[in-house]
Amino acid sequence: MWDYSEKMMDHFRNPRNVGAIENPDGTATVGSLACGDALKFQFKLGEDGRIAEAKFQTFGCASAIASSSALTEMVLGKTLEEAKKITNADIAEFLGGLPPQKMHCSVMGREAMEAAIRNYETGENTDRNLEDEKLCTCYDVSENEIRRVITENSLTSVEEVVNFTKAGGGCGKCKVKIEEILRELGR
Repeated sequence: MWDYSEKMMDHFRNPRNVGAIENPDGTATVGSLACGDALKFQFKLGEDGRIAEAKFQTFGCASAIASSSALTEMVLGKTLEEAKKITNADIAEFLGGLPPQKMHCSVMGREAMEAAIRNYETGENTDRNLEDEKLCTCYDVSENEIRRVITENSLTSVEEVVNFTKAGGGCGKCKVKIEEILRELGR
């Protein structure tokens, strides 16, 4: 059994802002049912340019549900620039922490929010650059995403990268490349 905080369990048992927004300003779906986690995140701006409504639909574990619920609460009332500053570590902290093996759920929330904002700003339907080479084909994680997560979260081991991104958690073929990236980044 995972060691979850009371706040994390409350957001799992009583998720906030579940559902869909009619005519959202920004929307995105990240993750994959094939890997066990998928998240649809939407928001609507108020007349003041702040996020007036945020909703989610997710398929995943307790941590995915709680992280998504927490994210919707965290972005309400924020401008898009303020929302962009929310990190996956902020989501985990808001919940009173997440087990290391579940940090990928907070990363998925951040990715969904970034993708929804990019959808609003550019009309693109994904936050992932299609030119990015997929380092982990099992979980569809690019090398750029792995580098960003390593840097933002000061990760130092392949195990941490797996916990935060799932990359390397399938067939394991990409673990050698993840080790190379860690060394290159001085980790």
